[in-house]
Amino acid sequence: MPPLSRPLRKLGFLTIGLFDEADPRRGHESTLEIIELGERLGFDSAWVRHRHLQYGISSPVAVLAAASQRTSRIELGTAVIPLGWENPLRLAEDLATVDLLSGGRLNPGVSVGPPMHYDRVKEALYADTADAEDFGYERARRLLDFVRGEPATDFSGMEGFEVFSDRVQPHSPGLGGRMWYGGGSLRSAQWAGEHGMNFLTSSVVKAEGPKDASAGAPDFAQIQLSHIRAFRAHHPDGDKARVSQGLVVIPTDSATPAQRAKYEEYAAKRTPRTTAPQGPARLLFAPDLVGTSAEIAERLHAHAAFREVDEVAFALPFTFEHEDYVQILTDVATRLGPALGRRSAA
Repeated sequence: MPPLSRPLRKLGFLTIGLFDEADPRRGHESTLEIIELGERLGFDSAWVRHRHLQYGISSPVAVLAAASQRTSRIELGTAVIPLGWENPLRLAEDLATVDLLSGGRLNPGVSVGPPMHYDRVKEALYADTADAEDFGYERARRLLDFVRGEPATDFSGMEGFEVFSDRVQPHSPGLGGRMWYGGGSLRSAQWAGEHGMNFLTSSVVKAEGPKDASAGAPDFAQIQLSHIRAFRAHHPDGDKARVSQGLVVIPTDSATPAQRAKYEEYAAKRTPRTTAPQGPARLLFAPDLVGTSAEIAERLHAHAAFREVDEVAFALPFTFEHEDYVQILTDVATRLGPALGRRSAA
């Protein structure tokens, strides 16, 4: 088994927060209960995905505001907020507010690019400016500047009986150092490093480079490793720059036979997409890791990218039941984490 170059320091998990359209409150309550469970189990962080016009969390900042009042220690992150749907100044206000309410535990993760199905939603989202919106890295840079306290206007001071600030209020001084970029390409890794962000990796990367059939299938771990190294090469903190990995991990130690069968079927249906790059963007997916904690730990120790990180936010599968997530998180915290050399924070 190849040695780990970085001992596992932070153990986290990621959930999509699905809900039934007929009873959306129950789904959101389930997400909050899972985050509370994560804190009791000693996880260092809990992250929520972001979905628009779907049956998943559409307002992660609001959900994490609620979670901040039901927990006291666990860090709360977004993985990720697609900035094409957001106004950077308004989002900066919301992030700073929730960070202060949480006692400095918020870890906002963001990404850039046009909203999904933009041609179908642009009139509803940006009725007057749809063709003028910039969905590139400049949108993320503006958010970073606002969060970090750069001026948003050239006016401050008194106007009548009211006092105005030239920067976003409230300002949360430590939040700028806890901003994450979710990237799956060399370009995004480099940009995040150059702008002093932290870097979120996931189970999806772009298979960049020439399409050479004689070279065989691209290696997910090696591609992700190249992104991590590019990020750190361009980051002011170098090798100390924070990177978190987010593979789909499903330990079965305490699972029932029915749960094991369901987990294996879920992974088997998703395996074909891991054998070759998918679509025009040549997206390459990592296989889901299903098995005992000992088996998963062995596969992670052999994963080239995992060996270079000391933080993880293991992704929970999209479509499972609440009791499945309880079992998976319990096994991750009590069995897989120790198998990876991590000591519980509880």
